[in-house]
Amino acid sequence: MKARALTNVILILVTAVLAVLVGLNHSQVISVTIFSALIYGSLLFWRFRLAFALLGVTALLAFGVLDIPHLIKFAGIDIILFLVGMMIVIGFLEKRHFFEYILEKTISVVGSDANRIVLVMMLMAALFAALVDEVTSILFMTATMLHLTGRYKLSPTPFIIMLVFATNIGSSATDDGNPIGVMIAMKAGLTFIDFLRWAAPISILSLIITMLLSTRFFSSAIKKLDECTKLGTKELGEDAGNKNRISGNDLKVSWALFLGTIIFLVLHHQVEELLHLEKNSMLLGTALAAASISLFLEREEARELVERRVDWWTLAFFLFLFASVGTLKYVGTTEVLANALLSVSGGSDIHLLVIFTWVVAILSAFMDNVLVVATFIPIVQDIGALGFYNFPLWWGMLLGGTFFGNLTMIGSTANIVAIGMLERRKLGHVTLIEWIKPGALVSIPTLILAILLLYVQLPIMPR
Repeated sequence: MKARALTNVILILVTAVLAVLVGLNHSQVISVTIFSALIYGSLLFWRFRLAFALLGVTALLAFGVLDIPHLIKFAGIDIILFLVGMMIVIGFLEKRHFFEYILEKTISVVGSDANRIVLVMMLMAALFAALVDEVTSILFMTATMLHLTGRYKLSPTPFIIMLVFATNIGSSATDDGNPIGVMIAMKAGLTFIDFLRWAAPISILSLIITMLLSTRFFSSAIKKLDECTKLGTKELGEDAGNKNRISGNDLKVSWALFLGTIIFLVLHHQVEELLHLEKNSMLLGTALAAASISLFLEREEARELVERRVDWWTLAFFLFLFASVGTLKYVGTTEVLANALLSVSGGSDIHLLVIFTWVVAILSAFMDNVLVVATFIPIVQDIGALGFYNFPLWWGMLLGGTFFGNLTMIGSTANIVAIGMLERRKLGHVTLIEWIKPGALVSIPTLILAILLLYVQLPIMPR
């Protein structure tokens, strides 16, 4: 504990000195130092991440680099409300043992071989992320995996990490898979077909690599699961026995809610265009409507569903993390970074693509990729306005943000949501070292592959 505390202090001091040396102004130095303290503290003392987030925002307010209106603006209330709605839906389906039913059907199709089960669930996680979004995918798939590991009383941590990896990779395939894709599609004027052409092939190849590398890394955990599934050792647990089997009526209601939610999430763009609504209005509206239906169906137990099934700890951390990251843009730190990128690249398209993608990727691993991309979109636009070729940068930003979101626990919204579900149920605790080893194994080769594939396609990209 003392060693980590000392490391935290040293990292903060080094960051502050570097911020001064690179020529940042007073407000920028303060914001960067406070933000780095929040990030270092959260990574080194993960269980106290909310305390660090609260302290960080307090310091930003106290030093006058963030005011209350901008705190509210940067807090990502739309994302928070979406998560609240989806968590209520997940809680409703869990109470009716819907995920145990899905799990049994999956095993009956793919058999008892744990390798096939894990690979199929990773494929499902990636596919759901591409079709709907990463948050919905990880909520559904984590709940299903927790029931599988809970049945055999195995540690769910390695399996949850593998699902997160697949979810993040799959989310890059379409413009709906991730808030990153939505923002890039809107700002760059890219279509669903553009994503299928330039992002999906790279996502599919990277998913294959991710599945091979992660299952190899976690082979011992998969082997234990395989022994359990083949021996059929269903030890007593919360979902053991016939008493927990879903009833016919509950199954119909659960299927209707599940499919209805998925369908409207997939079609939210079309509904918005039909009704002339703002972008993503029905994305949020679907989550809230599904949650309201769940609460009506719960009747007397609706209050308990909200209080016990919604991960308020994780949501509060998100809110303050988003607010602190927004401050970096507010004080102009990102403009300094944009000029530095152009200067280092020397105006070369290839150098700019490589440097830009790696900068976005590394920052995404430690700042949450949604916030990094939101910050860098104006930079890409400014680069284009200056006469530089910026089309490859949109894809480099997409792939860098999603692929390196796998490096740390806070690299992506899906990561934090999954870990929050794990910890809230007291099923495990993930440390930075435990996550970053497989995270590096997966994120580095997939990003290198992505950059290479973008590079070889530069001559045929539209100008």
